[in-house]
Amino acid sequence: MFIAEQQSPWLDVDGRDLDPSTVHLWLPDDAADGPGARAAATVRVTDEGDGTLRIGRVCAAPSYRGRGLIRELMRAALAELHGRAAVLEAQSHLEPMYAKYGFVREGDEVIEDGIPHVPMRRPASV
Repeated sequence: MFIAEQQSPWLDVDGRDLDPSTVHLWLPDDAADGPGARAAATVRVTDEGDGTLRIGRVCAAPSYRGRGLIRELMRAALAELHGRAAVLEAQSHLEPMYAKYGFVREGDEVIEDGIPHVPMRRPASV
């Protein structure tokens, strides 16, 4: 989804996918089951090392959008926080969606891979 749809050729841009502290959450494509199953939607949670967690790589395959899969995965990702603060880089048009989960904008918009993003933070107290 990131590579083909958003023309972002980086498979693991930050090298965090295989980090032992990284948690990958995903929902399988309902057309396949078992070892060959493909992801319909994904979210990644990484430890920033300062007590903050980062939520990222949030995406759903185009044919699965609008089914509530991201909502389900975001709830699971927030459960991984265990009361800690979290940050993310939201595509600008998705800022209102992340606000529903307690994230607030924390800086200026930046362009990443040609796509406008805003930094957002969810305090530990939420």
